[in-house]
Parts: sequence; structure tokens; C-alpha cells
Amino acid sequence: MEGNKLEEQDASPPQPTPGLMKGDKREEQGLGPEPAAPQQPTAEEEALIEFHRSYRELFEFFCNNTTIHGAIRLVCSQHNRMKTAFWAVLWLCTFGMMYWQFGLLFGEYFSYPVSLNINLNSDKLVFPAVTICTLNPYRYPEIKEELEELDRITQQTLFDLYKYDSSPTLVAGSRGRRDLRGTLPHLLQRLRVPSPLHGARQARSVASSVRDNNPQVDWKDWKIGFELCNQNKSDCFYQTYSSGVDAVREWYRFHYINILSRLPEALPSLEEDTLGNFIFACRFNQVSCNQANYSHFHHPMYGNCYTFNDKNNSNLWMSSMPGVNNGLSLMLRTEQNDFIPLLSTVTGARVMVHGQDEPAFMDDGGFNLRPGVETSISMRKEALDRLGGDYGDCTKNGSDVPVKNLYPSKYTQQVCIHSCFQENMIKECGCAYIFYPRPQNMEYCDYRKHSSWGYCYYKLQADFSSDHLGCFTKCRKPCRNGSSRCYRDRTTTPSTTREMEWPKSTSSSRS
Repeated sequence: MEGNKLEEQDASPPQPTPGLMKGDKREEQGLGPEPAAPQQPTAEEEALIEFHRSYRELFEFFCNNTTIHGAIRLVCSQHNRMKTAFWAVLWLCTFGMMYWQFGLLFGEYFSYPVSLNINLNSDKLVFPAVTICTLNPYRYPEIKEELEELDRITQQTLFDLYKYDSSPTLVAGSRGRRDLRGTLPHLLQRLRVPSPLHGARQARSVASSVRDNNPQVDWKDWKIGFELCNQNKSDCFYQTYSSGVDAVREWYRFHYINILSRLPEALPSLEEDTLGNFIFACRFNQVSCNQANYSHFHHPMYGNCYTFNDKNNSNLWMSSMPGVNNGLSLMLRTEQNDFIPLLSTVTGARVMVHGQDEPAFMDDGGFNLRPGVETSISMRKEALDRLGGDYGDCTKNGSDVPVKNLYPSKYTQQVCIHSCFQENMIKECGCAYIFYPRPQNMEYCDYRKHSSWGYCYYKLQADFSSDHLGCFTKCRKPCRNGSSRCYRDRTTTPSTTREMEWPKSTSSSRS
């Protein structure tokens, strides 16, 4: 007990000795100067969170201890309101810019940006499919009997509208012409345009707005068109054109479509022509082609079409070397004097390059080759991969697209768009458009069976062009898309000696 009491006495701080004044030193025998003990923190200082009495005190504490530039100026200049206001505005602006940058960074992050990488390779590639058409749907002598009535009425219409006599065998007298024209519906007529108000021209119809490159005939006074009505004749409109050439060609094409729908599929003119009648020579990489390298189909407007290196080819062509001596080389024979008048206005061949598992849309991606020249075409294959999900709106195989694929091929955006139009055509008009595949148990449009299909078709075509049908919205782009771009390198006109060696209607092309 005594030892413990002694330790407590030694541990206690020394008591001041009375009688010592300021500056005097107290010395104890055997002991040095006693060091000052550290001050113990108070309860308020030991707290983990320090509470301030007011927001002003908290703000001053923040400005005095933060590392943000300019914050201390708000406290130091508090006696000068001008300086305080200036630094406050500057400080708020910097904070605003900081949060604006944060917003841009987060916005860019959540927008899922895509990095685009382009690689140019010169490896061995699968040669694309090449489709070539004759640009003549039928030989005129073979279908002349079907078109005879339409041709006679067309000749009489040209004489009535333009006083142009295109045939020496026209029916004499206006009465005979009126009787003959009465046998065909939707007659081509000349319509007088009302006088414009205040010197302004009336707007032309939507159908004729895209046909402004052809010569116009008396466009100041009248237009040419044909009348189309619905089933009960309660609503009618004129399909008009400012150009007489456009009006006659579209009117002839409209009646030609109706004639095509009546032709049997087993018509002899639809059978495949022999390859030698159209293609004189065919080589790929200096090796001659054979019938196993191509397939045949018939197009209502472009005639007999031949597709080389399609998916049915057991041995696909491979390409590794550029140049005119490699690739596909064709020599074609075109017939300039056997075309259907007013329907086939050009001669030569229609060519399109596409994938093996893609249909040949000759209207959308084809181009014409004129006869009598040698044309060299170079190609470049492009593959595009799109990221789906949050990065973009694409489809892998079209299974999630609400449009049924009517083509026996893989999904492409063009396949979906054409299928969508045919689907709406069948739904609204009750018949199938002859240029697109038709479902089973469905007939092609013919005004003898579907009297108002023309009215429905032109109305539907206007809605399709303005995307009121929603086809361009429904048909999404495929996530993986490969295409071949064609570039026409040069066109060479043969010399006089060269022309004497081959028939004048010979066309040669290389790709």
C-alpha cells in the first residue's frame, strides 16, 4: 500500500512552492527539469463530426480549408462587396463549367459510342454474283398478238393528242377511232389546266414532280393523264403528267401489266433461251464458262436474266488478282430491232452485282451497258458490322421484323421493303403486284378481275413514298451487311476494223 501511494505521489504534477516569484527556478535534489505534459483533447475536439453554429461559419470553414482556387477570396474580401461579388460570380461560373463537363462526359458514356475501324485487305475473296438481263421482256413477234389491241389504241391516241401518225394502217375516220378506243378502259386524255391565280403556277401532282427531265408538250395550257376510280366510282382522280412522253409511257406500262397478268406461266416466250443467243463468250480468270455456272429467270420489264456464280453454283468462283484479264469477261449480243415499242426504249444489257444469297433488284441497283463498246468495271467488296442492343437498332436475321419475307433469300432491307409493299398491296387492293413475289392462292392484279386496282395502287404508291405505310420504319438494317461497289473504269469504242469483225449489235463487257 505504501508503494502504491508513493507512485501516485510521484506521478502527480509538482505543486508550486509558495514564495517563488516569476523567473525563479525551483530545483530539486537529484531531479532535472520536468517536461510539460501534452494537453488532453476536450470532448468537443474528440467528436468525429464537427457541428458549426451557422451556415456562414460552415462556409468560412470550407473556404479557408478547400483547395479550390479562388474560394479563400470570398472570405478575405468580405469587407469589400465588389470583390466578394466578383469572386462569387467567378466561383459559380467555374463550378457550372465543371458540372457541364461532367454532363458531357456522362452523356457520351451512356450514348454508347462506337469506334469505327476500316481495314483494307487484298486477300482471296469469293467473287460476287453477277446478273445480266437482255433489256427486252419479250420478243415482239412472239407477244404481238397480245399487244395488238393496245398498240392500235396507242397509235390512235398519239394521233388524237399530237396528230402524229405512227402507222400507215390506222383506222380511217374519227368514228372508227372512237369505237376502237372504247374497248380499253382508263383512256389517255388531255386535260386543260385552269388559269393560274396572280401569275403563280399551280403545283404539279406528286406523281409528275419526279419527271421533270423530259421534254414538255404545251405544259402551259394542259396536261395528259388517265382517270382512276374506286370500286363504286364514288372517288376518282387523274394520274396526270406534264410531259406527254411520260404520260404515254406510264399509260402503256399500266396496260402492259394487266396483259402480263393474263399470260400463262407456261408461255413458250417465258422459256429459257439458249445461252449462245445472248452471250457469245464467257470467261472467268481466263477459263471458259459453262451452263453449270449460271441460272436463269425472267423479269417482266428486263426480259431474260442470267445470274453467274449464284448460291446454286456448286463451286463458287474465287478472285485474288485485279485487272481486265481476271474476273468475269462477257461478250453480249443485243437485238435492237426486236424491242416492244414504248416499253423498251433503250438497247444493250442491264447488269447488277450482288451477293450470292440476295435477289437481283434490277430497278434498284442495276445499270445499263450500251452496245457497240467495251466497258470495264472494277468492284470492291465492303463488309459492315453493326452493333445491336443499346448501340443501335439492327436485326440479325429478320426474325424479329414484323414483315414476312416473300423472297427465297436471306433478309436484307430491300427484301423487307418490297415484301412490305406487297403485303399492303394484297391487304388494301386484294391482288398482288406483278413485279413482286405473290403468296399462294393469290392472283396478280388485272382490271378485268380487279377493276379498281389501279386506283388503289397509285394511292398506295404515294403513301409508300411518304412512308405512311411504315415500311422504312419496320424494315431495320441487318447487323451484318456485305456489299460490292462497282466503279466504271473506262468505256472503249472499237475501231472500224473491229466493228467489221463482229456484228454491229455486239456489246462487250468485263468486270
